[in-house]
Amino acid sequence: MQTRTYQLATISERAIALMIDTLIISAIGGAIGFTGGHSLFGGGFMGFMLGAGYQWYFLTHQNGQTLGKMVMNIQVVKTDGTPIHGVEAVVRYIGYSINSGILMLGWVWAMIDRDHQGWHDKIASTFVVKVPSN
Repeated sequence: MQTRTYQLATISERAIALMIDTLIISAIGGAIGFTGGHSLFGGGFMGFMLGAGYQWYFLTHQNGQTLGKMVMNIQVVKTDGTPIHGVEAVVRYIGYSINSGILMLGWVWAMIDRDHQGWHDKIASTFVVKVPSN
């Protein structure tokens, strides 16, 4: 069995990818709201579902990469190096709310953690790594 090593993504790479993804999700959410879709679910719930679906789709169907992560050439993998699966992607996204809900400490944690793991990474057992060059 071949062992693969990864280089962890930097906090700045991760932050830029998150900003790109947030802009994309916000634009989609705004378009849905503009066309009257907000009346179906309400703003907060719809936004959460949109974000969860975005993360689930891209992390499970696009090699662990959202659009922002593709731009930054980084990806999400499980701590054992295997690809992330559906439940883990959603749990990781739920962790985003936990990160932000407690005075942003989950995001700050990633800055001081040896493995650059935020609380969302810890609960989903994931790392964000640079895409290996072939």
